Amino acid sequence: MRKVIDINCDLGEGLGNEAQLMPYISSCNIACGGHAGDRKTMSTTIKLALKHQVKIGAHPSFPDIPNFGRKVMDIAPKELQLSIEHQIMQLMACIDQLGATLHHVKAHGALYNLVATDIETAQILLTAVKNTANDIPIYAPYNSVIAKLAKEQNLDVIVEAFGDRSYNDDLTLVSRTLENAVLIDKEKVLSHLLQMILKNEVMTINGVGVKMEAKTYCIHGDNPNAIMVLKHLEKELEKRDIKIA
Repeated sequence: MRKVIDINCDLGEGLGNEAQLMPYISSCNIACGGHAGDRKTMSTTIKLALKHQVKIGAHPSFPDIPNFGRKVMDIAPKELQLSIEHQIMQLMACIDQLGATLHHVKAHGALYNLVATDIETAQILLTAVKNTANDIPIYAPYNSVIAKLAKEQNLDVIVEAFGDRSYNDDLTLVSRTLENAVLIDKEKVLSHLLQMILKNEVMTINGVGVKMEAKTYCIHGDNPNAIMVLKHLEKELEKRDIKIA
């Protein structure tokens, strides 16, 4: 039986490579003003997604453009919640204007990592989603705090794994400050991804195989080899009867 997977990409982050990436992915996460992006980049990316029949997600973050949303902010819980809501609503306004549909919400950077482990921040994100895009699924890591909390609150979760990021033994992502945190070699990404897809496990940075199931797999739009990697994946996954859709 043919296996079908989703490959997602974080887009609208100012790199201008969306048109090149869109043909090789099946869902996208669009920056909506927290770490990057504005109405123009959101609309441009939505139009490309519609053209290529790519599912559209909101990609909110800590409101921290200088650090690209990759540092945890000291911010009041209510302020963070309102910021996330504002970001999602900005994207939804563009989506409505262009006749598109919001498919999911996926947090970005430091916010993504924090909601995976911290129950208070996870609840802030879930509340923001309920207030703006209720019944919309959330992309979240396997066995994470936010995945468990969302399921308890009857919110749909689409479990995500990273095809181009290295994992620690506890399934947290290796810090980007460390060597080999991001996989840029196309063959290494393919091998990493196939183990997750076919064996439901990930090989960690320490060479340990750890159980992990996922339905969507991320290749970062800011990976320096993103286009080459995605082209390679499309070709090699097809050989193995794995469809990206």
